[in-house]
Amino acid sequence: MNIRPVKTEADYDAALARIKELWGAESGTQDGDELDMLLVLVGAYEDEHHSVPPPSPIEAIRFVMEQKSLKNSDLIPYLGSRPRVSKILNGKRRLTLKMIRSLNSGLGIPVEILIRDHSIISSDAVSAPKGSESIQ
Repeated sequence: MNIRPVKTEADYDAALARIKELWGAESGTQDGDELDMLLVLVGAYEDEHHSVPPPSPIEAIRFVMEQKSLKNSDLIPYLGSRPRVSKILNGKRRLTLKMIRSLNSGLGIPVEILIRDHSIISSDAVSAPKGSESIQ
């Protein structure tokens, strides 16, 4: 077992090639232990150098629709009318808090994704009482 830190793209490529060779190794064996260690090292390298940003709310909704074979009309219970569904999926209307809650509970889309990029109606639309502080 010759395990080294993954610091460069060359190290990363070599580690991936070795992982491919070891894939399916039995846990508790020398090959299995090497595979486990390489997976940790590659995972840490990917987190730092190859991070994938989370999807936009619309991308997340479309992904779930594809995974569950849903049509636009299937979103009416979560978003409202057919025109509203269309406007949201085309980025012409923002999600409301009620829609976010409904999509989360009904389709399992994480709230953290649904509220990204100002997908919820801005707080400017609702004025806060004088003297109140905004929550950040």
